[in-house]
Amino acid sequence: MLDFELYIPTRVYFGRGRCEEAGRICAGCGFKRPLIVYGGGSAVKSGLLERVRRSLEQAGIGCAVLGGVQANPTLEFCVKTVEFAREQGCDMLLALGGGSVIDNAKMAAHCVRTGRDPWEYTEKVIKPTDSLPVGVILTIAATGSETSDSAVLTNTATGVKRGLSCDENKPLFAILDPELSFSLPPYQTACGVVDILMHTMERYMCTNPDNELIDRMSEGLLTTVIEAGRTAMAKPDDYEARAALMFAGSLSHNGLTGAGRRCGLWAHKLQHEMSALDPRIAHGAGLAVVWPAYLEFFARRGVFTERLERCARKIWGEATIEGGIAATRAYFRELGMPGRLADFGLTAQDAEYMSRRCTKDGTVSFPSAVELGLDEVREIYSLCL
Repeated sequence: MLDFELYIPTRVYFGRGRCEEAGRICAGCGFKRPLIVYGGGSAVKSGLLERVRRSLEQAGIGCAVLGGVQANPTLEFCVKTVEFAREQGCDMLLALGGGSVIDNAKMAAHCVRTGRDPWEYTEKVIKPTDSLPVGVILTIAATGSETSDSAVLTNTATGVKRGLSCDENKPLFAILDPELSFSLPPYQTACGVVDILMHTMERYMCTNPDNELIDRMSEGLLTTVIEAGRTAMAKPDDYEARAALMFAGSLSHNGLTGAGRRCGLWAHKLQHEMSALDPRIAHGAGLAVVWPAYLEFFARRGVFTERLERCARKIWGEATIEGGIAATRAYFRELGMPGRLADFGLTAQDAEYMSRRCTKDGTVSFPSAVELGLDEVREIYSLCL
């Protein structure tokens, strides 16, 4: 086990009906005027937005409301969020939704007081120094952004999708009510399951296989999510399945499953290029295409052998690496996920474009079990066609 630092400051309020406590929680923190940020119309149609507003009102707290965050949140809307929060005199951001809404709130929170452009943070030009607090009311188990240090934005003007990871991105609190995810469409549920699995798998596929404690914790999380995913797809209102998925999403991305590890597989970077090219590609759906190809790429090179064999055996009950990869693909198909780039309408030309964008025309590479440069990324995308 390697040396590590683990910082998990987010206070989690978990359970049925806990969204009704938003007012009490915000008042206890001393907030006077939150900006509630949400995505599409589901928060309104379900009555959740009204429930949260009523809770704030009962606690003597006013609020401003801004809807319209889209999947794969954009720089343009983040700037709009910053301007609106400043106009309204808001002292915190309350993200009502999933990863896209949360990431938009995180990035906007860095800019309200400073007046900076959010893209300056994603491009690492500057670091956050005076961010507004962010609270979360989670409606979908997926990205784990409710307790993570990560946030991602897409610059639609340039077609670039970039992320920022820093302690300042960690929300102050997160309300996790599994019942809020009962009404999710099956496709969104499935995408969330894949994202949770990938956040854990990317850390599980480490280059230092000497961390049995975290290995067993990760294996328990992975096998639980696989079964809970099946249950939630068959019975959307199964509370225990939804609860397992919602908490697993947080655990998969708050730093715990990477503690003491030298992580070696980052399929997320390749998927980001897919949704930057076409924002309609859901994050989890893109990962379902990239991940098996990623595993196949490393299996062909004879690296990560111990990890690939253990994953096949412990997670899928398969005796071989090939069997484990096949079982991964089969599970994603069972969830109704796409299997190839062609399922999104992407071509070999698109794969070449994404390969070059990912590596800045071959001028940069990123570390893994082997260095991933243009040729390696090109090969992984080719396995996705």
